[in-house]
Amino acid sequence: MNLLEKLKLPPSTDISKKENPSKQSTLYDIAVNNLNGKPIQLADFKRKYILFVNVASECGFTPQYRELQKLSDLYREELVVIGVPCNQFGNQEPGAASQIQTFCERNFGVTFLLTEKLAVKGSKQHPLYTWLTKKELNGAKNSSVKWNFQKYLVDDKGRLVDYFYSITKPMSSKITKHLK
Repeated sequence: MNLLEKLKLPPSTDISKKENPSKQSTLYDIAVNNLNGKPIQLADFKRKYILFVNVASECGFTPQYRELQKLSDLYREELVVIGVPCNQFGNQEPGAASQIQTFCERNFGVTFLLTEKLAVKGSKQHPLYTWLTKKELNGAKNSSVKWNFQKYLVDDKGRLVDYFYSITKPMSSKITKHLK
């Protein structure tokens, strides 16, 4: 008796092709909103690199906003910078959306895209960060978000390139070498 007979499945049933509906198939399928609650279509950024950075207004790394804006301006044809406000590390992003927007614009001239405040770790981790941190989804590597201003670089085909801890500055050659 073969396996299909044991399972009492018709021979045409291929259980290996059944998909887990809870998993996103690509980065571009993930739903995320901007700081004002409007949907961001990640698929709009196909053919560009995307740098996701979990950001916070009251962190020692907050001055990196300035370099993130410089990176965004300098590589606007090749790269989209997306800041992801997060309050999971030392409660360093306590503000509401309007406060975050005002802070970033006034203090650092931020014009790059900001998402709504998200959980980047733990039981309420947003699907974007589940994809970024799980090799089974991103196809490249596992990681965990250690602190504010950790960066994840995705290539122009929606594949995770690498991640960089907070100490890696946005204009570091570790990041920019992929954009040339």
